[in-house]
Amino acid sequence: MATALYRRYRPESFAEVIGQDHVTTPLRRALRAGRVGHAYLFSGPRGCGKTTSARILARCLNCEQGPTDTPCGTCDSCRDLARGGAGSLDVVEIDAASHGGVDDARELRERASFAPVRDRFKVFIIDEAHMVTSAGFNALLKLVEEPPDHVKFVFATTEPDKVIGTIRQAPGGQRPRPPRPAAQSPPPDLSQCGDLVPSERSAPAPTTTPSG
Repeated sequence: MATALYRRYRPESFAEVIGQDHVTTPLRRALRAGRVGHAYLFSGPRGCGKTTSARILARCLNCEQGPTDTPCGTCDSCRDLARGGAGSLDVVEIDAASHGGVDDARELRERASFAPVRDRFKVFIIDEAHMVTSAGFNALLKLVEEPPDHVKFVFATTEPDKVIGTIRQAPGGQRPRPPRPAAQSPPPDLSQCGDLVPSERSAPAPTTTPSG
């Protein structure tokens, strides 16, 4: 059975991600310092690496040698989250386009109350987060604001303006963008823009910011 190219060559560590230093550098710095926030919002156009970055972050958090910015690649968690891996019960990916209602949010809330099956953290990756209904967001709000210590959230969206303000402002915001061809001039330095906003309830996150 043929495998899509994006799956065959999907990066497995932040070091393998190309053209997203404005995203990977602050995340790696936070991992090395042990100051990872409890929730992040990744926004950007389709295909720029939002979900891939979320999976790598989960791999870094749950590596037996971690949290680390360089997963070992040999532990059970790393192998499960590698290309072609079986997946991990402690890393839950949810497509909000089809599971964004209030009942889905309540189910997620219940699942988050249980400790991880094996790994250090239970990581919820909410793809197409802008598709979560208002009622669904409201059901998640308390959990996202005050999650258990073992829970991390990553919201990925192409339309951050449609994510309710409380969630949009609380997590650290990362904005992956399509890599520029080598012939083009490099993007401007955005390190002082302050778009990476750490949650007031989590440890401070780096202030380096990605742009759209």
